[in-house]
Amino acid sequence: MLVATVERPAGFEVKRVIGQVFGVVVRSRSLVGNVAAGLRSLAGGEIKEYTRLVEDTRRHAIDRMVENAAAMGANAVIMMRFDSSEMGQTMQEVVAYGTAVVLEPAARA
Repeated sequence: MLVATVERPAGFEVKRVIGQVFGVVVRSRSLVGNVAAGLRSLAGGEIKEYTRLVEDTRRHAIDRMVENAAAMGANAVIMMRFDSSEMGQTMQEVVAYGTAVVLEPAARA
């Protein structure tokens, strides 16, 4: 399934707009991960434990969004975006959202 951040992917025409679609994931680091990240933050620099958590969570949110779009009969999601927020001090919510559509290759002149 094509997932694009643009409204009109090059070489395709939107034949049908199905509607909004999203995938939500809420994650928490383990106690060990939080301790390791806390110790790393004392030295400064990238906190790889949290970077990995955010990357994995975003991928999972996209996967859920794609599953939902497929269930709606879409073959693509356009105008895809992310939103995220913290819940408490140990949890992060990530939402991938966009517009579920049916795309077809553009007619060539």
